[in-house]
Amino acid sequence: MTTIEHRELKGITIKNLLVTIFSTASIVATVMTSYLQLKDDIHDIKVSQETQNRIYDIRLKVLETQVSVLQHQVDEMGKK
Repeated sequence: MTTIEHRELKGITIKNLLVTIFSTASIVATVMTSYLQLKDDIHDIKVSQETQNRIYDIRLKVLETQVSVLQHQVDEMGKK
């Protein structure tokens, strides 16, 4: 009697079927791991970019305020 790995079902051995299933599972696991890692990396970049944008907005508001103060001082000097 042969072992289960050598039995055939319409020309397909159980061993070949098991190798195919495990190979497919390995490929799916690799793809899912890569996908989740890329998804996390994209999220981290998005959070970093949002933080950088907030910093730029604050800097812009400070500069606009400084320009306004300077413009007011120039206007005052022009009236004298």
